[in-house]
Amino acid sequence: MLGLPRSTEVNRRVAKEKIYINASLTPKTREIIKDQIETVVWRNKLADNTMGINAGESIKEIQVFEIQLRRHELDKRVLPAIAKAIPYKILFILVFGEKVQTWIEAAGAFYNTEWQPRDELSLKFEGLNLDTVYDNLARQISGGWLGTDGEIETAVARDKRRQKLERVIAVLEKKLLNEKQFNKQVELYGDLKRYKQELEELVL
Repeated sequence: MLGLPRSTEVNRRVAKEKIYINASLTPKTREIIKDQIETVVWRNKLADNTMGINAGESIKEIQVFEIQLRRHELDKRVLPAIAKAIPYKILFILVFGEKVQTWIEAAGAFYNTEWQPRDELSLKFEGLNLDTVYDNLARQISGGWLGTDGEIETAVARDKRRQKLERVIAVLEKKLLNEKQFNKQVELYGDLKRYKQELEELVL
């Protein structure tokens, strides 16, 4: 599916019970995993001895986990819980029927692709070491919101600000639409213009 070398293949099923033991899960999260996930399979291990790519300063291995879902969605609490249980960076591939979706964590934020046919999934595993391979994967999966260069932490912080600005703008637009008082309309319009200007500068 990802075209990775055979030397990286693990293809080992991960018992949900092992995730329960290694992660600090609430009873609710355990029930969600039990209800929404069919299987978790450790598909690949990317390391200097499996891919011929040097380990990074912070990332020594990247694991690829394939998660078969029982429904066309997964509660947002599940992947962070699994990530905490595994002491390595993880590329998640969610599978439902013949559709797949990839997820990855970058600087504390999770990014994902849209659902797509399984045979159309394409990711480039490029970089001089595993740090840059992982950063490049995050940039691809983010759909361009993390840019193509610079520190990944800076890119994530910028994207979090973008998302916050978009939420604020949506709220202000709704308020402006419903506001009857002219003076208040002027005030809201000024705020809206300022936030839109900041957003425009941010995404350039």
